[in-house]
Amino acid sequence: MFQTIAVRKSQGTQFIADLRAAQPAGFRGKPVISDAACADGCQACVQVCPSHAITLDAAAADPVRIDPVRIDLGRCVLCGDCAPVCPGAKISFNNDVKLCATSREALTISSAHPDIDPIKVSAGLHKRFGRSLKLRSVSAGGCNGCEMEINAWSNVNFDIGRYGIDIVASPRHADALVLSGPITRNMMAALQICWDAIPEPKLVIAVGACAISGGVFSESEALNREFLDQFKPSLYVPGCPAHPLTFISGIMDLLGIA
Repeated sequence: MFQTIAVRKSQGTQFIADLRAAQPAGFRGKPVISDAACADGCQACVQVCPSHAITLDAAAADPVRIDPVRIDLGRCVLCGDCAPVCPGAKISFNNDVKLCATSREALTISSAHPDIDPIKVSAGLHKRFGRSLKLRSVSAGGCNGCEMEINAWSNVNFDIGRYGIDIVASPRHADALVLSGPITRNMMAALQICWDAIPEPKLVIAVGACAISGGVFSESEALNREFLDQFKPSLYVPGCPAHPLTFISGIMDLLGIA
């Protein structure tokens, strides 16, 4: 009993009362691209990036431009390898978890466009799902990283059930498909069956770099991502794995939950 009390005292209160204001210490969140000029001909960040998330603008050869670096958060796995190899310290990371977007294009940032476009409240989704949203999670070839974080949405720390959002076992009870993993060919049929079983109206939520872009597996021949060509996600949740607070902040903004 005394050991239990000691552990409880050392850990403090695990329940997060205000999810909107929570900022996890030590979390590597949104990349920050400074206005510093890149070294001539330097491509160190591009070469080290494992998911091809970093691109250099072709116009960077123009000495007037100092904003050649762009990072696609739909591809970025937040590994942080780019920061230490940059000779000009142009790239760093903060602990911002608010990374979600409602369009794929909005996930690309630069020093001129440092912030992801704010999520606009969907009046239709707020009216339909603002008080109750049931989610069916499908791991389409995932490594179990994002899947573990998805499971954490309902734990004592985050407790998304307080907002009427729950993970359900059957797609027939669901309102939305939570997609994780790069979508392997072996999972295509199962993914489609699950989607077909969810009653209308319904939406797709892509969680993690693998689901959004294929991540580090994007060039693999084992993938078949035609599903996302047919069904565009209503919410993109970047990360590798995606932090629970990233999803929670994004879905609350999308549904207009205070």
